[in-house]
Amino acid sequence: MRYLIAVLAIAGAIVSGLALQVHYSTATEPCDINAHWDCGVVNHSPFAVMGHVPIAAIGIGGYLLLGLLAFMRKRFLLFLLATAAFFFAFRLSMIEEFALGVWCLYCVISQGVIALIMLLSLGWFTAEYLGLKKAAGNLV
Repeated sequence: MRYLIAVLAIAGAIVSGLALQVHYSTATEPCDINAHWDCGVVNHSPFAVMGHVPIAAIGIGGYLLLGLLAFMRKRFLLFLLATAAFFFAFRLSMIEEFALGVWCLYCVISQGVIALIMLLSLGWFTAEYLGLKKAAGNLV
């Protein structure tokens, strides 16, 4: 399971890297599809930064940390961070929907990746917990 989560985390970091490239680019973006799908509008909006740090850069760091936690088998910490990241990404999706009215393809893919990581980490942690509980029950 840890390898699957680590691979998803790398995929998320790549997608965040593409969004970061859009953030610093002034050219027409490949994900400028129509009036409702335009990564440039989203990544150049005031919502695309926290302080002076682009959200996409935070995403890269977060995904790499998730991959490291998965590789180190830190199941509970992985689940906590993945859940926090999911809700942060969900907040950003609500900004896209209601404040900007434009969706970023990279952001939607990232939302799907973090949702998968969160669900897989929940399953992995639950399986460990049930295994430990069963083992403790057999000792008594």
